[in-house]
Amino acid sequence: MAETKQFHMFAAYNVWANSRIYAAAAALTAESYMAPRPAFFRSIHNTLNHILVGDRVWLFRIQGTHSTGPVPTRLNEILFDNLRDLHQAREAEDQRITDFCHRLDSADLEKIITYRDMAGNAQATSLQWILLHMFNHQTHHRGQVHDLLSATTVEPPSLDMITLMREIMREEQSK
Repeated sequence: MAETKQFHMFAAYNVWANSRIYAAAAALTAESYMAPRPAFFRSIHNTLNHILVGDRVWLFRIQGTHSTGPVPTRLNEILFDNLRDLHQAREAEDQRITDFCHRLDSADLEKIITYRDMAGNAQATSLQWILLHMFNHQTHHRGQVHDLLSATTVEPPSLDMITLMREIMREEQSK
């Protein structure tokens, strides 16, 4: 059976990394934030939207009717037209992910989730694989945003998970 603690850490990392990447994005001018860039989703804004799209799609597949917010139908769907609203939605989604991960037990991770992919094909995947994919997907696209920030006047923040782990260790030692 899989362990749930790793998903607690991934959820904490997700919140931490998103907070850092959104703070960096907020330091940009609106023009620079929305500017077309040589990236798959064409801008920092669109890439951040895509991460939220992925999370909403996966949480809907996992939770079904317990999901909140609109369920995207396209991977490049723009859910919010500005950083402020996108950031608020991101924080709410991060809380949903964290709450979900903290309710998991080992048996939950072994459950097979059946769903239809974006092309309409029937799929069946274990919850632990879905969660591993979801967290990896976020990390992958945050890395793209990190790279896009490198081409701006804003210094991209460190997103290394070990940095968060060290912060947690220091907090625990200071108690």
